[in-house]
Amino acid sequence: MNDIVMYDVLILGSGPAGLTAALYCARAGKKTLVLGGDTLGGQTAGIAVLENYPGWAGSGLELSEFMKKQAETFGAEIKFVSAKSIAGDAESGFNILCDDDNRYVGKTVIIATGASPRKLQIDGARELFGKGVSYCATCDGFFYSEKEVIVMGGGNSALNDALYLADIAKNVKIVYRKSAFTRAEAVLRNRVAERENIECLFNTDLKKIVKRDDDRLVVTTTDDDEIVCDGLFVAIGHEANTDYLTEDIVRDNMGRLAPSALPRGMFVAGDVESEIKMQIATAVGTGCTAAMDAIAYLNQL
Repeated sequence: MNDIVMYDVLILGSGPAGLTAALYCARAGKKTLVLGGDTLGGQTAGIAVLENYPGWAGSGLELSEFMKKQAETFGAEIKFVSAKSIAGDAESGFNILCDDDNRYVGKTVIIATGASPRKLQIDGARELFGKGVSYCATCDGFFYSEKEVIVMGGGNSALNDALYLADIAKNVKIVYRKSAFTRAEAVLRNRVAERENIECLFNTDLKKIVKRDDDRLVVTTTDDDEIVCDGLFVAIGHEANTDYLTEDIVRDNMGRLAPSALPRGMFVAGDVESEIKMQIATAVGTGCTAAMDAIAYLNQL
């Protein structure tokens, strides 16, 4: 067990929201600790080419590393551990138990644990996770060089995954349950349409996945059509990472948090915050807001 140190601010998550909050809090002279999860950057770290964050040209991981160093310059501490539970309150201090079996105590908490890909709930999906079914194209795409893959989904994430995989795989089929990519940006729709090795299967949903003896997948649609492929990449939305919170913390149907519903001394930022767009620029903005609110709160103590 660690020696208990009282921090002014504990920040859960090392994505753009958490690192922005860390920069602002540390720069304001507050003793700041980031409990950054398993890896730096959250979902941002998996973006191979980041095009839509103003002022930055590079990968998501490079941006995350830059933001981390900037926060550390002002004294923020960063530990790559994940919260298991939160106890206490603003009066006694928020006490966070992490997966390193240590406890960290803070006068305030900023929740910026982001969201994780929503899991596919059909026969075979769980059993074949990591054995042909993936939720991260940039992590696993290189396994499918010159092979045939499916991307399931119709939003920006799915189309970005398909475009990334089209540079690696022989061909890519996008399976989407609706009749058009109405949720995706026009620039991505146009790029998908221009790629000769991307095929779009609209009005199509999946119900079963099995693996053949030759390690290829047979994906069955709800119309009982069968598609043979080498890999299935799932991009069907996200759910907030808030399972470690107690039941009295109010969440919406995606597990996200409304700032106004949180206990005194607790703040939220990034993809875990309800009713915001899931973009890096938005995460940075909410990280700034949460930090400034935490700083104002601390200055009144």
